[in-house]
Amino acid sequence: MKIKKIISTSTFLLSFSLLTLSSSCSERNETVSCFPNATISAQLNLNLGTYYKLQNVGGWIYEDQIGSGTRGLIVVRVTNGFKIYDRNAPHICPDTDTTLEVKNGTSVYCPKDNAEWILITGQPTAVANVSPKTYAYSFDSNSNILSIYN
Repeated sequence: MKIKKIISTSTFLLSFSLLTLSSSCSERNETVSCFPNATISAQLNLNLGTYYKLQNVGGWIYEDQIGSGTRGLIVVRVTNGFKIYDRNAPHICPDTDTTLEVKNGTSVYCPKDNAEWILITGQPTAVANVSPKTYAYSFDSNSNILSIYN
């Protein structure tokens, strides 16, 4: 009788642990499972006129040079640096109309389902419950070079 209770308790604890681990892993996923995996490696010389908009907070550009992923990037100047978003919608599988766009200079928008995010923070405001995928960067203020990578 005591052994059955121990086995029952152990089974319950093991099941609970597995459920907790599997749900916490799924909550950490920042994109859908069909999100394209691409190497990101781009350098932007902010001294060039092409990147003039990135001199001021709130300024943004689309970047689509080689090394900018499958659909390019949205680069935004924020108060304490930059935000670099992948242009693939993070919440639905890639399709012809799932490339993220900047709307009214204040939000990121998915034309397929009207999902929206705040441009400066990436916080979802409509439809989606995950933020756009972001990438790491380093910025050399002496040379004004922004390096983006994953």
